[in-house]
Amino acid sequence: MGGLDIAFHDAGFNITQMVEIEKKFTSTLLRNTGAAGRYLGNGEVHCIDIRQFVPAVESKFDFIIGGPPCQTFSAAARRASGVSGMNDERGTLFQEYVRLLSTVKPKGFLFENVYGITGANGGRAWELIQEGFSNAGYKVSWRILDTADYGVPQHRERMFIVGLRDGSSFKFPQPTHGPDCGGSRPYFSAANAIEGVILDDAEQSSRVTGRYEQLLEQVPPGLNYSYFTEKMGHPNPIFAWRSKFSDFLYKANPDCPIRTLKAQGGQFTGPFHWDSRPFTITELKRLQTVPDDYEIVGKRGTAVHQIGNSVPPQVARILAIAVLDQVFGLTPPKRINYLSENELLGFRSRKRSKTTSYRTTASDAISTLEVTTNGKLHNSKSHTRILTDKFHWAEGNGEGAISVRFKTLKDNWTIDVAIKQITRKAAAFVLHIAPISGQWGLPVSSVRLRSDEFSPKLFTSLWKAFEEEMKERHLKADLVQLCNYYQYDPSFSVTAEFTAPPPSLAWNSVKKVCEGVGVRATLPLRDLSELWEVPKKDVLQVAQFLRQLGYEVRNSGTNPEIPKGHFLVPYSFPTLNPRSVQLNKHLV
Repeated sequence: MGGLDIAFHDAGFNITQMVEIEKKFTSTLLRNTGAAGRYLGNGEVHCIDIRQFVPAVESKFDFIIGGPPCQTFSAAARRASGVSGMNDERGTLFQEYVRLLSTVKPKGFLFENVYGITGANGGRAWELIQEGFSNAGYKVSWRILDTADYGVPQHRERMFIVGLRDGSSFKFPQPTHGPDCGGSRPYFSAANAIEGVILDDAEQSSRVTGRYEQLLEQVPPGLNYSYFTEKMGHPNPIFAWRSKFSDFLYKANPDCPIRTLKAQGGQFTGPFHWDSRPFTITELKRLQTVPDDYEIVGKRGTAVHQIGNSVPPQVARILAIAVLDQVFGLTPPKRINYLSENELLGFRSRKRSKTTSYRTTASDAISTLEVTTNGKLHNSKSHTRILTDKFHWAEGNGEGAISVRFKTLKDNWTIDVAIKQITRKAAAFVLHIAPISGQWGLPVSSVRLRSDEFSPKLFTSLWKAFEEEMKERHLKADLVQLCNYYQYDPSFSVTAEFTAPPPSLAWNSVKKVCEGVGVRATLPLRDLSELWEVPKKDVLQVAQFLRQLGYEVRNSGTNPEIPKGHFLVPYSFPTLNPRSVQLNKHLV
């Protein structure tokens, strides 16, 4: 979108060349250059892969700015079992940045990325990045900054690297807002940022609809899905602690900067306005400090993607002025105070301390709730469902339909499934599910899942029917919420009882996985061979069978950050659904 370009152009730089591989994003750059170049001047826009960009021989550049794609170093990558970093081709694009530096030899450069870059590949990626810049002839200075400290109404931690060819060190500007600014200038709040934005009737009345719309209405401003967790004290917890990203059902607090704007997300990815509606594009531009009259080309999703990917121009302007001062010797229009080399900023410690205020906000909201008793909708029922090859579970009948029977017997739920109709013959297998600590958020002490035959479709259907029952009773959002995110201790255990001989040895491995064997850890093939009691040559086959059952099995084919020859089965139950990122990935 050009956040850095906007800022450096505002500071007096002449933007001459811009490289962007996405055609839909270059349209925005083109719209703001040339005759309409108020923010980007007459810069030339190249819609090309940076690896194919070769500057003209006669080109002369004083300074280079940019931020290669950062997804492989991000929080999302860390949750996927590590940070792929240099193992992903997007993580090696900094080498193209180094190539340009070596080719045109500017006085300096500014490189922006997520702070996770320092931890990728055990720190080796960060070493290679510094080494690359050094070999190109630049001394680098770097800082992790929170953009809210510089007048952006958004907490957004990013790594900024400045390299200078003359061998001098670059000093980063002192914060202009918040506790570290050396004065009494408060953070710029979300409400201040969007003040005066005029909404039409459709924008004012817009709402998020769907599965979680009622939950979003209940979330107090400043909180997210974690409001509905046991750890926050909710009387009817629906989600497990840290089982979702922090922007899930996140509602902005008008009196504070918002959390980081994301480039992409699902239907219930925040921030949402404190009135439980989506922010408009104009409001999102304000929250990112993009000028109101800067034109962003594309529909809402494309516009949000561009805004979330960009560097907030406000923080970049301050950095640009610091570059003019230190690199080009030009007196800035306003005096800038600089941080000393070892001076620490407090945004990380303040971030950790916010948990207390979140709990207070949650407690105040919870005190007004009426505690309800869930789980008394019915004692028994029978129905039919359809399970698709993409693991979509829905109402339906006809050919291929699954018969489901639910019963409450004393302190137990029992769910039976069958193709066509449920018979009285003995179950081929039974899964006994019970809480580990005695408390698990369900109104019964155990659950039994039964099928009269060994069938992948019926096995998956049992878990889908169990999950549906919890959702219908508003007990838990899904099985992961009942169990806990896989990096934490599970809340329930499973005992698999086979009352008939399984049709293949793979089912014996499924029994072990149900009982938690070889689950929740990234393990080498030889360990899984021993744990699942199968030859090493058959481990991949078992893993593929688990995928057929709906298990989210990962290896280097699905997640490059997982070492070759290793597998991760996050949960003892199947979790794939039509929205799963892993659904269209393949094991190798």
